[in-house]
Amino acid sequence: MSDSKQLHVALIQMDITIGEPETNFIRLEKLLQDAVRNNPKPDVIVFPEMWNTGYALTEIQELADVNGERTKALLSGFAKANHVNIIGGSIAEKKEDRVLNTIYAFDREGMEVAEYSKIHLFRLMDEEKFLHSGDQLGQFELEGVPAGAMICYDIRFPELARKLALDGARILFVPAEWPHPRLHHWRTLLMARAIENQMYVVSCNRVGTSGTTSFFGHSMVIDPWGEVLVEGDETEAILHATIDLEEVVRVRAKIPVFEDRRPHLY
Repeated sequence: MSDSKQLHVALIQMDITIGEPETNFIRLEKLLQDAVRNNPKPDVIVFPEMWNTGYALTEIQELADVNGERTKALLSGFAKANHVNIIGGSIAEKKEDRVLNTIYAFDREGMEVAEYSKIHLFRLMDEEKFLHSGDQLGQFELEGVPAGAMICYDIRFPELARKLALDGARILFVPAEWPHPRLHHWRTLLMARAIENQMYVVSCNRVGTSGTTSFFGHSMVIDPWGEVLVEGDETEAILHATIDLEEVVRVRAKIPVFEDRRPHLY
């Protein structure tokens, strides 16, 4: 990566077959290979929430990846072989008798640099009935730059994004399975998180249908001014954008939101 801290980002906006991990692993492996063929080659690849199983919650105990072993082997090996950072969407991960909705992130050497389990469970999809919430923040470094991770419903909690920003995050990764009819909420919340925290937001949503629920994609990369650098449509695609993490420093200097906070009043 150059001194300007430019990163080429690839978003794998994929369809997910509910309850069929084998199908989803095969699909993801193909899309990963397609992503690294891009010119410029991506520095970091991101994919959606619960890509291994979809929301097959009634079967999730049987379908979840035990300790994330299969997922970690695939993503670590691919990251090292292709010298690319991976924000591994999230998976249904089984730890003992609990299933969590977990992101794994890997650096270019295939080393795991982050593990974050979704802390806000979404009642409209019955997550709280089948999944356990995490209790740690998604904080890590990406090529020496502080970064944060949230999952889907998490973006409705501005205090979480603000905490990550106050701790230094310049880029926020958001894997999701965000459905119709709430496209307006998705776009507005992501842009708000970028503007109010003056950081890049890299969001990757799924497409396709699952039962009676349809997912609209519209994965986005948003800059610290709230400008959308790339946005998908409702079809499976690999989206690319180039971001300059020094822009975060410039924006925060121009409008010093963090210096002007008065937290003793609120």
